[in-house]
Amino acid sequence: MTVFFATASAGTEDLLADELRSLGLRGVRAARGGVRFAGDIGDALRACLWSRIAMRVLLPLADFAASDADALYAGARDVRWEEHLDESLTFVVDAVGRTEALGHTHYTALKVKDAVVDVLRDRRGARPSVNVEDPDVRIVTHLANGRAQLALDLAGEPLFKRGWRLARTEATLKETLAAAILRACGYDGTRPLIDPMCGSGTLAIEAGLIAQHHAPGVHRKLGVERWASFDAVQRAELRGLREEARRGVRRGAPPVIACDRDPEAVRATRANVKRAGLPIDVRQADARELAPLDPPGFVVVDPPWGRRLDGGGRRQLKTFFWQLGQAWRGLHGHRLAVLAGGPEFESAFGVRPTSRRVLWNGPVRCVLLTYDLA
Repeated sequence: MTVFFATASAGTEDLLADELRSLGLRGVRAARGGVRFAGDIGDALRACLWSRIAMRVLLPLADFAASDADALYAGARDVRWEEHLDESLTFVVDAVGRTEALGHTHYTALKVKDAVVDVLRDRRGARPSVNVEDPDVRIVTHLANGRAQLALDLAGEPLFKRGWRLARTEATLKETLAAAILRACGYDGTRPLIDPMCGSGTLAIEAGLIAQHHAPGVHRKLGVERWASFDAVQRAELRGLREEARRGVRRGAPPVIACDRDPEAVRATRANVKRAGLPIDVRQADARELAPLDPPGFVVVDPPWGRRLDGGGRRQLKTFFWQLGQAWRGLHGHRLAVLAGGPEFESAFGVRPTSRRVLWNGPVRCVLLTYDLA
């Protein structure tokens, strides 16, 4: 049995652990930056197809002391790279973290790359090529506390890249964080949902995928399919998992609605919804005129906040949030989830939240505020 590691945005690790348990995965343990789980390659493939919150699913290969560049190179040379990579394949090394002696990720990646090339040249007589745009094998190097961890990325590209995004708006939310928000507030697709400030539609589309029980990774080509070690038995298993996912799609789910008063945002959302192939109702409307859902459901929103405003806009923003509080008090029986990038929303909204959760939108500390409106 192999231990895999699924990475996650800070603050979402427990949500990812809960999600992986719901997929039937074993040995699930949340850690800083992600979640460990145990199983075989089929379990890791299931995580790649079904996880909405994981950023990457990694196959760890080595964990060793790396006090300096020579130790990093030596440790990387001990890995049996020929089991996953040969001279006909391309690869790239991504590096994150740093130590006192290894302070630049580019240099860290270069030392691991040198070790991989030297191993393949020594053991197979030829070296593979580097391809930073579309590699066959993606190697992830993580440095922390004087140690290096080397792993292979089963998905290849980050899992937040669902394949439906055609259009963007300012400060686009990552799909994986949107899915974490939906899980944190309890949305499971059995009640209607509206995002009244939808931007490019990320929250609404992730809700639509949940409502239809649509595996977010079912249409993507996984990086592991290009590894030298991915054999015919594993390919058949992956085909079976994809067919199972396609058969499980639900139709006739409660409605998902996306609104925005900005016509550019509405156009972006419509383009993305069409690409995703989801029955989401997209409208141009002002969030302050939001009507109750029937039956009552979820209002989930990532409103504008300080860093997304031009100078002098905070007073106007607080006025807007106060107006939302006045308008939304009548949404009896609804659950409201708001990703707040600063204190303005909670102080101006005027309703005590049921719960708070710290999440990180990239480098920005945010708070997910949940309200149950009686």
